[in-house]
Amino acid sequence: MYALAHAGLRQGGWVRRIFALRGQASASALLLALLLPGCAVGPDYAREPAPVPATYKELKGWKRATPSDDLARGNWWAPFRDSRLDALLREVEISNQTVAAAAAAYEQSRAIITEAQSALFPTATAGYGVTRTRTGALAGTTGGSAVGFGLGTRHTTQYSAPISGAWDLDVWGKVRRTIEADTSAAQASAADLDNAKLSAQAQLATAYFNLLAADSLRDLLHRAAAQYRETYEITLNKYKAGYGPSGTTGTTSADVALAQSQVLAIEAQELSVGVQRAQFEHAIAVLIGRPPAELTIGPRLLGSRIPSIPVAVPSALLERRPDIAAAERTMQDNNAMIGVAEAAYFPDVSLSSMVQFIGPIPLPFTAARSIQQIGAAATQTLFNGGLTGAQVDAARAVYFGSVATYRQTVLTAFQQVEDELAAIRIYTRQLAIDQQAVKNASEAVRVFTNQYRAGIVDLTTVVTAETNLLSDEETELAVRQNLFLASVSLIEALGGGWDTTLLPTQVQLMKGFSLLPKLESTPSAVESAPSDTTLRNPQNAPQVTQ
Repeated sequence: MYALAHAGLRQGGWVRRIFALRGQASASALLLALLLPGCAVGPDYAREPAPVPATYKELKGWKRATPSDDLARGNWWAPFRDSRLDALLREVEISNQTVAAAAAAYEQSRAIITEAQSALFPTATAGYGVTRTRTGALAGTTGGSAVGFGLGTRHTTQYSAPISGAWDLDVWGKVRRTIEADTSAAQASAADLDNAKLSAQAQLATAYFNLLAADSLRDLLHRAAAQYRETYEITLNKYKAGYGPSGTTGTTSADVALAQSQVLAIEAQELSVGVQRAQFEHAIAVLIGRPPAELTIGPRLLGSRIPSIPVAVPSALLERRPDIAAAERTMQDNNAMIGVAEAAYFPDVSLSSMVQFIGPIPLPFTAARSIQQIGAAATQTLFNGGLTGAQVDAARAVYFGSVATYRQTVLTAFQQVEDELAAIRIYTRQLAIDQQAVKNASEAVRVFTNQYRAGIVDLTTVVTAETNLLSDEETELAVRQNLFLASVSLIEALGGGWDTTLLPTQVQLMKGFSLLPKLESTPSAVESAPSDTTLRNPQNAPQVTQ
């Protein structure tokens, strides 16, 4: 099988592929490939099948996505319609240090492609040397003879300018397979970069909705504290008046202590929420690449409904998740390395040449003072104790391992989607029940409070009703919080707004490479933040004094 040396070319007719490149790839590498076609040993890559179900088990009741309403590419968080969340998530791509590290790894993988391509070309070296020799008067005498006697001390200077070249011909495709492997690895690195970005954005969205839930819980406890204070005032007034239900000894000091204890406990619980809220705010700051002291997010309550999330057919998931794409590209990387290992069975063919100019003058560049050599060599390993066979077996084992990893990644992806579909479906039903429970408990508190004022029921009845209401409200809030978190996890499990068309092509990876890539790592301007979010520069950070 004949193949072009440039790894950016896809399978197909070589004339068509050359025409498609039109200056996008290295012209010299392409010319070299045309002049020296050869057999690329090793298996050609074909994607291994993955276990893909026909439909999702938990999709009942969901709207199946169509190409027109599937998750939009890019800003996957747009359906939440939260401008503050939008501004924070945009910071992740710019300033998150985990994403920056993944971007640097991607640039390194591109450099490795160029490094592998260099093996297609000959290497040339040039030098320039000056040798000063002193020969003594008796340097030529031997065995006591007078040969050389009287010649005197001599000084000679010799100049040399050697130019040599060597070219290892890629007859068996070892270099081309290496380039293929490095290109696939770079594509996997690009997918890893997108996966790191998606993961960091999902972490930020999760922390953000947890922060809103903390604000909502604090608001809930604040309202409950007001209700408890009202009950305490009623109890205190009845105690001062010596009033109580008929047939009882009246309101006692224990009732007053119980009512006051409720107020103090709920106030303490309200304060404790601030710990969680501060931690979520600090996590958001780190995720956007800032010290926690530079970020302040104003309070806002959690919404009541999550956005509708369309779900495409399961087979589309293979093209929508960057981690699956990275695992698939790794398969091709390891498949190409089998060919690299198998090339060791065949002889290495190389050409060499040398021109050296020697003379007593500083510029001895004339044909009369030159020595020229040209040669060719082929080297074949006859016996190495089974090393080559073991290396081929190891390369195949690595490939089979990557196939298993790819299939496991696919299975895990389907599990995550099913998990979140089930969570959203069940939480939605639970939320409706909890909301009705809150409504009934609120009505019970209203009735029992009025009866307590009238002296029909005792304090214990009111306290029990208030405790039940607070428990139901906290449960309802927790379910709403879980719904938002499950929606973020579902979008992440579906790949966000990513798909395989965002991967760089093989030709794109091998053109326009800069020796000094500019990685965007500077935080965006403070003015881009919403009005209730403060991003302070270190110079403007408040000073803490003792």
